[in-house]
Formats: sequence, structure tokens, C-alpha cells
Amino acid sequence: MRITEIRVHGVADKGPETILDRPVVSRVAGDDEAGFYRPRPGFGDPEGPGGPTLEAYRWSRLTGGTATRTFSLVLLLPFMLSNIAVWMLPVAGRPGGVARALCRLLAASMTAMYVLSAVGASLDLIAWQCAAYPRCLEGRREISWLGGVPPGQRLALLAVLPIIAVALIWRAGARTSQLPEDGVRTPGVGADRLDTPAFWDNRALLRRLRSVHVAVALGTLDATLLAVLAPHDAAPPGYLLLVADGLLLVAALVALCRSAMDGHGEQGLLTARRLRWTAIALTALTLGYALWPRPPWSATGTLPGFGPLVSLLFAAQVVLLAVLGLVVLAQRHHLPRPRFVISGLGAPLMSSIAIGLAVSYSSGLTYTLAEYLDRGSSPTPVRPLPPGAPPLSPPVAYRWATLGFSLAVLVVVLVAVLGSRIGRARQLRAAEELVRRDFPEASRVPPERVRAVRDAIARAARTDRLWPLLPTAYAVLAVLTLTAAGLSVRGQGPGALALRLGGLSLARPVIFVTDLGALLIGLFALFLAGAGLVAYRSGPIRLVGVLWDLATFWPRAAHPLAPPCYAERAVPELTRRIGQLTADGGGVVLSGQSHGSVLIAATVLQLPDDSRRRVALLTYAAPLGNRYTRHFPAYVNDNVLREVGAGLSWRWINLWRYTDPIGGRIFQPGEAEAPDDPASHVDRWVRDPKTLLVPPTDTVPPPVQAHRFIPDEDFHAAVRELARRLEEPGAGPPTVRG
Repeated sequence: MRITEIRVHGVADKGPETILDRPVVSRVAGDDEAGFYRPRPGFGDPEGPGGPTLEAYRWSRLTGGTATRTFSLVLLLPFMLSNIAVWMLPVAGRPGGVARALCRLLAASMTAMYVLSAVGASLDLIAWQCAAYPRCLEGRREISWLGGVPPGQRLALLAVLPIIAVALIWRAGARTSQLPEDGVRTPGVGADRLDTPAFWDNRALLRRLRSVHVAVALGTLDATLLAVLAPHDAAPPGYLLLVADGLLLVAALVALCRSAMDGHGEQGLLTARRLRWTAIALTALTLGYALWPRPPWSATGTLPGFGPLVSLLFAAQVVLLAVLGLVVLAQRHHLPRPRFVISGLGAPLMSSIAIGLAVSYSSGLTYTLAEYLDRGSSPTPVRPLPPGAPPLSPPVAYRWATLGFSLAVLVVVLVAVLGSRIGRARQLRAAEELVRRDFPEASRVPPERVRAVRDAIARAARTDRLWPLLPTAYAVLAVLTLTAAGLSVRGQGPGALALRLGGLSLARPVIFVTDLGALLIGLFALFLAGAGLVAYRSGPIRLVGVLWDLATFWPRAAHPLAPPCYAERAVPELTRRIGQLTADGGGVVLSGQSHGSVLIAATVLQLPDDSRRRVALLTYAAPLGNRYTRHFPAYVNDNVLREVGAGLSWRWINLWRYTDPIGGRIFQPGEAEAPDDPASHVDRWVRDPKTLLVPPTDTVPPPVQAHRFIPDEDFHAAVRELARRLEEPGAGPPTVRG
């Protein structure tokens, strides 16, 4: 049997030459974005030490170039996190419909927040507040012309900026990695199981989400305009438009909750399109109403109704988060053998983090612009304005948000520092016991060498302890901050409250911490931008690129502005390639490193039976068993992993190390202990480093590889074994799937 080994890299791709360990390679299928490569004839052995013909699948360019990744990483991070939340629910399908609807409502609230941030900058600060003060317009030709324009017409003209922001939502939501031939004959809306063909085809669902989110975005813009114009005019046309806009927003939110959103019929798409066109028509009427001539009137204070609208949105988000938390807790008993305490709770935690970041971005943008427009004379309870200065005042809810961001940074740092210290001595003792058990030569090497390996094992174990603490701490602070922001409907910010409760001695530090939050938000955005530019090039910053690729693995099912899912092309493409290689009786050893193991496991679930009986699986540094089962329990769990193994007649080997902070076992101890259980033979521990001693052919001891996995003798031995099992008579037919 002619056997091909297809190597699928993880998120830190260094090129097909490195994957295959050959100096020159050539593409044999695919394109520049995602392709299959083999050693070029005459430039190295086309077969690896394991025996099969070598081939590499490179998918990393599907996640975008450096500039695209950086732009998306900074601006789309909250939307990306809100989209991940829907995949972290404990239950999928019809039983998880309520929780899925809540996640989509939270995602829609973030679209509204996105529009409100643009409204706060263009309509509140510039068109309403700055234009009313000559000092604010002085020397600024780009906005000085607004001084002679009536307030209603100023609002209509500056509303072009939020409309452009909405257009960006529409355009960004249309991007996809999927090829036309990847989808089924009728565009699908995704599925509830990784083994269904429609799982990676959610084009129809994406169209529906785009249309509904555009309706929510335009409805939010109309609401801010009509909240100013209708009370001022006190005439039926304004109130009628306001009522129509309220009905539109309610209809859009109801559409997100209906099961038709996930259905395969045309009703959901037709409803979404009607909502979109109704929103466009209503926005046109609202702009026309704003441009209508009115008797002279002056703009004073902040944009009427804008502050309460922001606070109302924050309060609604707190309520939705609370309800989602209760629903998730009630559904946790449906989890198939949950392994971790945090299993199933990822959705409310991730939604809290996403909203916290979105609020931070909005408040950072608003206060940065206000600082620029009022030339550094922002009013606070302890800093009076100079004579003639424009009292630019963003909504007080944003003051609470910036204060919350400062506290969140402080708490996260404290949790990270204290969490790494608590129990450290016990962890080191346990790690040293492992070293002395697995390395008999430990007594013959310097203590420094033993400590180095011990520390690597302890660091890897510490990841499991810190991960639940950091997002939980941030999520709790985010909820508290949002609650305070929602209660700011009374118009009292943290500085004013501190002044009333404790006088200047309390107000000064509170205002300092609040101002610091706005600065930290800007620095955080700059850090993400810089990290995106140098991601994959250096140590800790590589984590940014890793998280980005992990997050974009899942399709867009909650927010259309999340970055495109690369697996919607990679999985069908791998499936087609395996079908080509096995069509004439050949076999395939799929080997996946790190996140590549997730891609190939999802591919196995998509393979037809005639291809699956000629496939074997090798995973290494795999996060399937210790990460994905924890955070995505409805889609990756013990039953699904056993389905992967059973479909391959258990031709599956997973190599793992104690020093790996990300990868690990596929089946945890206690789940596959019976000798007759085929799952007990999947995981194989690999010693890292190979030895504590200096090898006879070297001058230094082997390094600790941790999550790095360069093909070595253990790897090649596993490939040879899997190739041999593929050639064994009677080993091919897959187990019937239950």
C-alpha cells in the first residue's frame, strides 16, 4: 500500500520547508493561501524516516497577513470573543437554544455599543458639544464650519460617520475563507455536531446575522437622533419615527432569538432582509427629518438622551449576563462527563470579557477625543474649568468603565502574581518527584540540571491553575463595572460620588485611577497593534498570534463582524485531499502538531467511510484533551474523541510531555484505564528532555522542548507503527458509529 504522511502544522508556522525538513519544496495542490507541499525531486528524500511519502499542509495564510491580523486584532477582538462564547456553551442543538439566543443578544448589544461609540465621538462631542463653543472650533478648519449650522442639520451631517461604521460592519461580515466548492449544494447554517457535513458551511446563517446586525446598528443610530429631535419638536412625526424605530429594534432582537435563524428554510433569511431594508428606509426618513428646517435653537450640555441610552445598554448587558449565567448553571448537568469545574462556564466568562473590552474601547475613544477637543481642560469635581473652556463631558457611564479597566488590570496582575506563588513549593516537590522517577540518571547530574527540568514541569502544570483564575477575576470586575455604569442613569460618575462620600481626599485618587484607566486602554490597544506586527517572531508576544489563530477556528455563529473562520476551508480541503490519495487504494497517516491536531481530528469526523478505513492519526502537543474539552464541552468531549478513535479502528497515537503547558493527554487518567479499552492505548508519554546527561555525540545536554515538537525518533517510530497498522489485513474497516 502506498502511504502518504500529511503533516499539518500548528499556529506557529515556519514554512513547509521546516515542516518537512527539506531545503526545497514545491506545491502539489492548493494555492498560496493554503496548499499541500512535497519535497522537490532531487532536493532530499521524498520519504521520511517513518517510511511514508512526505507531504505538508500549510494553512497559516488563511488567517491573514500581518497588517490584516494587526488591524483585526485591535478592532475586532471584542466581537471575536463574543463569537467564541456561543461555542463554549455546555449544550448544543435544541436544548441549548435559550443560551444560544442570549449569546446572540449580547453580541447584538456589542454592535449597538460599537455604533454608540461612533455616535459619542461624532454626534455628542463634535456636532453637539464642541460646535457650541468657539474655543473648541478655533483653529480647526476641519470642523470650524459647524459653528454656523443649526443643531439638527449638524447631527444629520455628522451622522455620516456612524453610517460609515455600519457599512464597515456589512463589508467586513461578507469576508469568508470558504471556497465555492467547499459548501454543500444548498448554503447551510452550520450544525450542532462536528461530524455533520454542514458544520463548516454557515453561509446562510452569516447572511442573516449580517442583515439583523445592520438593522440593530442603524436602529441604534436612529434612536440617538430621535431622542434629541422628537422631544425638542414635540410633534407627531418625531414620535412616530421614534416608535417605529423601537419596534424595529424589538423585531431585530426577536429575530435573533427565533429558531428560524438556525433553520434551513428561506423564512429566516427573508425576515432578516426585510429588517435590513426597513432599517435603511427608517434611517433615510430620520436623516430627512433631522435636516428639516427648524426655528433657531441652541445646543447646551451633552447630547440629550445619549447618556441614559448608554447606561441603559450597560444595564441590559448586565441582566443578559446574569440570565446567561443562570441558564448555563442549570444546563451543566447535561455535560458528557465533565472533567473540569470551569467546564460549561466559559460562555458567560468570555461574554463578560468581550463586553468589558468593548466598553473599555468605547470609553477610551470618547475620552481621548474629548481630551483633544477641549485642549486638556476636561471637567472633574476637583478640577474647575478655565474661563471660556468648553465643558466637554462624555457620558458618566464611560467614567465608570475606565475606572473598572484600571481595577481589572490591577486585579489580574495580583491574581497572576499570587496565583503563581500559592502552592509553588508543593508543585516544585511534585515536579521533582516526576524528574527523579522518570530520569534514573538524575542522581548523577548537577542539581542545576535537575532544577531546570523540574521548573519546566512546574510551569506547565501552573497553566491549568492560572487559566480559570484570570478570566474569572476579569469577568467579575467587568460585571461590577457594567452594573455601576448601568446605575449611572442618575448622572453621577465615580469622581462625583467619591467627592460626596469622602471629600477631596477620596475624590482625588478615584479621579486619578479613572484617568489612568483611559491611558491604560490606549496603551493596551497599542500593545495589541505592536504584538500583532511581531507575532510569531519572539517568545511571549507569539502568544498573541497563537490566541488569534485559536479563536478564529470556530465559524461565525453569534457576531458577523468576527474574523472569518479558516477551518471552513481547511477542513473541506483536507477532506478532499485525503479522498484523492485514498481513492486508488493508498493510505494516509495524518500527523497534526498543536492546533493542527484539532484540524485533523475535525477532518476525520468529516471523512466518508471508504476514506476513513485508510487513514491513521498521529497527534502531538495536542490541546484536544486538556483544553478543548474544557472550554468547548458541547462540541469536543470524551464521546466525540472516542468517535474519532472508533472511526479509525483506533489507529491513533498521541505523544505528550509533562513539560508541555498547552498540549497533553487526549484521554485523561480515569477515563481510559481498563486494559481492554482501546482509548487506553492512544496516549503515549514522551520523555522531555531525552536525557539529563550529555549525549556521546554532543557537548551539551538536550534542551527541554516543552510545546515545541521537532520530529524525532519517537515521532518516526509512531509513524512507522501507524503505517504498519494501515497495511495489516482486517485492520481497515471502521467501527460502526453509534
